[in-house]
Amino acid sequence: MAHLLMVESWVGAMSSLLPRAINEIGHRFTFLTRDLHHYLRSAPAHPHPLLAADNVLTAETNDVPALLAHVARLHDVLRFDGVISSCDYYLPTVARIAAHLGLPGPDPRAVERACRKDLTRTTLRDAGVPGPRFALAEDWPATAGAAAALGYPLVVKPVDLCAGMHVRKVRDEEELREAFAALEAFPVNARDQPRVRTVLLEELLTGPEVSVETVTAGGETRVVGVTDKSVAGEPWFVESGHMFPADLPTDGAEAVAVAALNALGLDNGVAHTEIKLTPDGPRLVEVNPRPAGNQITELVRRVTGIDLPAVHAQLAVGERPDLRPADTGVRSAAISFLLPPRSGAVARVRGAEALADAPDVVDWAVRPPGHRAGDPTSNNSYLGHVVVTDPAGPGARARAERLIAGLSVDYAEPGAGNRVGTGTDTTTEAPAEGAA
Repeated sequence: MAHLLMVESWVGAMSSLLPRAINEIGHRFTFLTRDLHHYLRSAPAHPHPLLAADNVLTAETNDVPALLAHVARLHDVLRFDGVISSCDYYLPTVARIAAHLGLPGPDPRAVERACRKDLTRTTLRDAGVPGPRFALAEDWPATAGAAAALGYPLVVKPVDLCAGMHVRKVRDEEELREAFAALEAFPVNARDQPRVRTVLLEELLTGPEVSVETVTAGGETRVVGVTDKSVAGEPWFVESGHMFPADLPTDGAEAVAVAALNALGLDNGVAHTEIKLTPDGPRLVEVNPRPAGNQITELVRRVTGIDLPAVHAQLAVGERPDLRPADTGVRSAAISFLLPPRSGAVARVRGAEALADAPDVVDWAVRPPGHRAGDPTSNNSYLGHVVVTDPAGPGARARAERLIAGLSVDYAEPGAGNRVGTGTDTTTEAPAEGAA
């Protein structure tokens, strides 16, 4: 039985999926956080995932030099076999801890290159991996000049945020100035880490988007499968649904993903690599050096039997995972998300009883009355989800989207638009999930 040190986590689906996976493969974990209340405030309805931990410890996880020394002292007493996290903001820290303790893990420099979008872009450009034309800027004059040179419309991105936060399409300099000001007003991320002020500008790629789910062990990468994605809420890029396996031609996407992992130097770990299928061929969007969020790993598990959070844990302790697919009797699995029509206090979500009664629904949830909905501008905005499986073919996506379209949101505030259906608020980029 191996002992894992888990440094921070997301508070969405992976907060439960990773502890469950660690326990199911016969291992145990100690949880380390700088702010335990962050997790207690987000307690799910079922037993809290941290109840599965051997130990729950606190330390300043944002001070990496001090953390390395502290964890070394913990290691002397608790004896860790691996270090792990599901939270993007701590993946480089985890890689540094593993290297510091002499435990299995990817090269910390490779993880840093993957987690910083500016470093990803320059590394992959230099390696010849196809991606969008891009520019980097540090202040407003440089940003405006770079945008004019690239040409509108384009995409503005922070280089160090997750879940699609502050990623948006801009059509002119006025919209660019608005996006730049919003980034300038956001100096720290959700974990109180100072942000990098660099702004990434990219040409707007057209075509459906997919993600390639991979496992790399000993420098050898295995593609587990390709997931397709629906996007909603222009000018934002909110993920409104996913289906595994992708029901569209994905020629070349797998090769681009593997080339990106090789160029970044990611020689050990699970990865979730996003690719645009443009008329000119597949183009790299971003590389995430951890299992996919938004319950994509559950879609993969229901179709193939491969549990990517468990694989993530196995690689962290130096084990070689079994990636042979099983016959699960499921041919496609899909998740569709309920997005808020607007911000405001939710009185209730209507139509959820249909989710409870549907025989092909394997998981669903909606936010309770009193939840304060934000604007639908990132993957942090979801009001609910439904997961559907199809034993016959690629019908899971269409079914999940129909079920979500049957929901509507009542708001507590009086006034126009108090009750709004959501079925017409989602646009699907692909043919018919930092963050869940």
